[in-house]
Amino acid sequence: MAKVVVIGGGWAGCAAAISAAKAGTQVVILEKTDLLIGLGNVGGIMRNNGRYTACEESMCLGASELFTITDENAMHKNVNFPGHNHATVYNVLKIEPPVRKLIKDMGVEVKIMSRVVDVDCEGDILKAVILEDGQRIEGDSFVDTTGSSGPMGNCAKYGNGCAMCVLRCPSFGGRVSVTGRCGVNDMIGERSNGDFGAFSGSMKLLKESLSEDIQKDLNENGFAVIPLPKELRNEKKLDIKVCQQYALHEFAENIILLDTGHAKLMTPFFDLEKLRSVPGFETACIVDPYSGGKGNSIRYMAVSPRDNYMRAENMKNLFVGGEKSGFYVGHTEATTTKIQCF
Repeated sequence: MAKVVVIGGGWAGCAAAISAAKAGTQVVILEKTDLLIGLGNVGGIMRNNGRYTACEESMCLGASELFTITDENAMHKNVNFPGHNHATVYNVLKIEPPVRKLIKDMGVEVKIMSRVVDVDCEGDILKAVILEDGQRIEGDSFVDTTGSSGPMGNCAKYGNGCAMCVLRCPSFGGRVSVTGRCGVNDMIGERSNGDFGAFSGSMKLLKESLSEDIQKDLNENGFAVIPLPKELRNEKKLDIKVCQQYALHEFAENIILLDTGHAKLMTPFFDLEKLRSVPGFETACIVDPYSGGKGNSIRYMAVSPRDNYMRAENMKNLFVGGEKSGFYVGHTEATTTKIQCF
């Protein structure tokens, strides 16, 4: 039986594992943290705009599992807020356990806290990956879904310092690019000002720390739009975000929240003292990233060139998915890039 090794257990890694398992292979996921679905534990949004079509097409092609789970854990459906239509907002507090159960029930071996730091290549063939503890994991095919963020040094150099986001580099170590270790020249994104990378697009507030009126809007409508005083509006902040669909004027002129179990604030960071000066946010508490008043993670630092079969450039048995495979964003894109590879 062929063995497929998936490096990274985010949405793309989970989708790759499911597809590989359906194809009859032996599958192992190597995830450096203690949680699957990665940024899916923060994001909470599916089916918005053209992603609705992507979800439906993927489900028709036989890849319904992950989208079914997000639908089953939806807090709100058909939500319309600035720049977005018919979004499904799922509960980030409940989504990871059913995904992990699904993966394991399909016979996939999940090795958490297993950080890949090096590779063993023979020319254009990847023979094995090496874990931080020295363990060697061999396979016939490998899938790099490690994302494009990297170690906390990226955030310290190109952001505003380590924000202790969901990636938790100080605890679990920074992401290591498998394609890079194999000699592939990863691509680096740039912001409009020339700085490398881009800030992650949002932060989480404890919903219960907001006013009752804001909580009511979130619970009933799935979103809330609160106008900002003119002195707190910052159009320049729009240029530093990953998610361009959130880089609209409305996101500089208002505080826009989504109900994902927490209150998802659609900005990469917001000074806590200034945030608490806005009516309804007097006792606001930031949940993720822990230093969300200062910054967020930096992404687009290691995107891999690949062909239309998702095979990494100049490699025969190394594939990529999720943010590793292109300068795009979104949980739907991460999932669909790996669904049909096997």
